[in-house]
Amino acid sequence: MTENNVKTSTGLEQNTAAVLAYVFLWVGGLVFFLLEKENKYVRFHAMQSIVVFGAYTVAAIILSVIPVIGWIFSVLLGALAFILWIVCIVKASQGQMFKLPIAGDIAEKNSKPVTENKPPDTTPKP
Repeated sequence: MTENNVKTSTGLEQNTAAVLAYVFLWVGGLVFFLLEKENKYVRFHAMQSIVVFGAYTVAAIILSVIPVIGWIFSVLLGALAFILWIVCIVKASQGQMFKLPIAGDIAEKNSKPVTENKPPDTTPKP
């Protein structure tokens, strides 16, 4: 669990930003991943949204061009994605670092704050 009232660099509370990263599917995830540079909680949920709902979007497009069987699987995948979307929104709003299988691991590896990715400053100080 994380604190609910922690402000992010976007000016939103971190739970609100994490929820919005899911509400707009992978597009919201991309927006918050690019805007939020410091808050690991928001970056994690944004990256998880990109991975999960980006993969869903690609799969839905591929399935939509396959007659009958593809359409059936597309409807089933859509129902599963909708349930997963609701669960992710609820967990993010509750401040939980809810990690989905596979996507959660990818998100965790790629959601470090930007300052953690920078090499240390080795310039001599006067």
